[in-house]
Amino acid sequence: MTLHLFGNVLTGYGTSANNRGENEGNITTLQKILWKGEVHTTVSAEAIRWALRYYWQTCGGEYAVNRQWNDDKNDNTWQNPSFDDDLYIDDDVLGFMKAEGAKVEASDEAKPKGKKTAAKGTTTAKRGVLEVTRAVSTTPYAGDITFNAASGQKVRTSLYGTEVHATRYQYGFALTPDRLKDKSRTIAVLDGLTALGGVAGNHSRFLYDFSPDSLVLRWTHDFSPRLLYCFEENDEQEILVPELIRRVEAEDINPKELWVAGAIANTPDGEQLEELGVNVLSGIKTAVEILKQRIAKDLQLPQMELTK
Repeated sequence: MTLHLFGNVLTGYGTSANNRGENEGNITTLQKILWKGEVHTTVSAEAIRWALRYYWQTCGGEYAVNRQWNDDKNDNTWQNPSFDDDLYIDDDVLGFMKAEGAKVEASDEAKPKGKKTAAKGTTTAKRGVLEVTRAVSTTPYAGDITFNAASGQKVRTSLYGTEVHATRYQYGFALTPDRLKDKSRTIAVLDGLTALGGVAGNHSRFLYDFSPDSLVLRWTHDFSPRLLYCFEENDEQEILVPELIRRVEAEDINPKELWVAGAIANTPDGEQLEELGVNVLSGIKTAVEILKQRIAKDLQLPQMELTK
């Protein structure tokens, strides 16, 4: 049977600002959605995927990355515009698409005999194996805005504001290793998602740490995650996972398939999950290293030494 890796990530508490450079008038805005009847801020899956690719490019590992960020040009540079998912980890894991128009513009007029019809456009594409949800804030957005002033030439002063949200974010992901050209890249995905930074900043001036403060991972034959957006934050700023507990108690999720790690481990909900048979650990890195060993064994990958 096919194995699947699912996860739900909860970031640490921080101040998020616009990560897209968009604005309304002189206010840089946050993306927002209506979530459970209230306005929450959100970070796109594309921003998370971009940060993952940038991690592979800069972490010092031996990852071949096709779409590389060039800090000098402030733009992406392609190593191979035709793509190569055997060589490049981002082509394999994140997918790609290149659409090219027809060389000759099409026409509705009838073609004389012997004349060739106009060539059609072509698309080179691969669906991404790694699927990522939008990150959603755990608390509603209260409308906080900071006001600032910037001096320009001829002593002109520009007034502007920035929407800011002090909150945590949670997002989920799914990966089926059998769909990868190189199954060992499952390990690189886990390493990257547990080390993300630089997501949801404002024009590179703000840092929001997207590494997990709490983490739920599931390694299973089940086709459905059954754990997305499982974190909740109450009025006392306590993190809870009541829906995850309910699903384990209802036997919708086998507790042996779950690894729960981070701050949530040292809460009553974490203790309850441990009593139910879930693998609960205080350390994010320790939990990930143990799961990586399990994945390597099940996928028949070379075994790795545990990081101490």
